[in-house]
Amino acid sequence: MKVLITGASSGIGRDMARYLSEKGFELVLTGRNMKKLEELKKTLKSDAELIYSDLSEENAPFVLYKKCKDKNIDFLINNAGYGLFGEFDKTDIYDELDMLNVNIRAMHILTKLFLRDFKRRNYGIILNVASSAGFMTGPLMSSYYASKNYVLRLSMAIYEELRRCRSNVKISVFCPGPVDTNFNNRAGVSFSVKSISSEYAARYAIDKCLSGKTLIIPSVQMKLGVFCTRLVPQKLLSAVTYNIQHNKKK
Repeated sequence: MKVLITGASSGIGRDMARYLSEKGFELVLTGRNMKKLEELKKTLKSDAELIYSDLSEENAPFVLYKKCKDKNIDFLINNAGYGLFGEFDKTDIYDELDMLNVNIRAMHILTKLFLRDFKRRNYGIILNVASSAGFMTGPLMSSYYASKNYVLRLSMAIYEELRRCRSNVKISVFCPGPVDTNFNNRAGVSFSVKSISSEYAARYAIDKCLSGKTLIIPSVQMKLGVFCTRLVPQKLLSAVTYNIQHNKKK
């Protein structure tokens, strides 16, 4: 089986690559930092092809698909993504649009194009990396939270479409809470809740995805948190989230 991983140069994507390599999967790894990808490749136990891709660029998802469509990709992992912190009217609009291009647009394009191929073959796996933020509104990180809502809801809708047509193609969505990665530095936040390790998150997501789990949430704490979001009125939940976000600011 051959796996395409976006955002593979660090964090969860890097650790997914390492774990899948241990399991004997062939890899196609993409990211903006080729030096880190080359360093990662040296540590892997299976073949890996590296492709530079900045998914914030308008044509990048289409270019990436074109480079990969004849490589017999069986497993797509849309991992690339990042966040921005700040009040909605104060964050830089161009930084924000780049983030939305990565978190939503690129994920959407790659999911659609590979899904078409997978359905024609009646086999393939898609794993979209969202966040526990996908279950909530997120004052002070409003666009990031909204983007992860999109990833979660799109993935679950596709799951139901695949189920209805009895396709052998599978889709999963990974919704972790805080993970110890460079995400915190790039978003400009620090978490008060204990983070899980990137390695644990990666292994958990891969194992559950390969076992056929659709909605993947690691740790009992996060599962309870997600359950509680269904019981709390949205305005109250937004107020609570604001206070949590405000305390994250570095």
